[in-house]
Amino acid sequence: MSQTSTYIVTGMTCDHCVASVREEVGEVPGVTDVDVDLSSGRVVVTVAGPVDDGAIRAAVEEAGYEVAGRAS
Repeated sequence: MSQTSTYIVTGMTCDHCVASVREEVGEVPGVTDVDVDLSSGRVVVTVAGPVDDGAIRAAVEEAGYEVAGRAS
């Protein structure tokens, strides 16, 4: 059963930023899809099972950006 979580990511300014976040978050085990909206900073992560929130945050940081919070 898949579920989604939405994160607000700061610091993204271009399509390269979007690609970097998508690539890093997409490598987290269990992540099946990553949708990044540059204008809002929203990153919607679809997972196929339990995924540690810290792993998503670490992947965003690895890409060079910061998770400002989660959207409801």
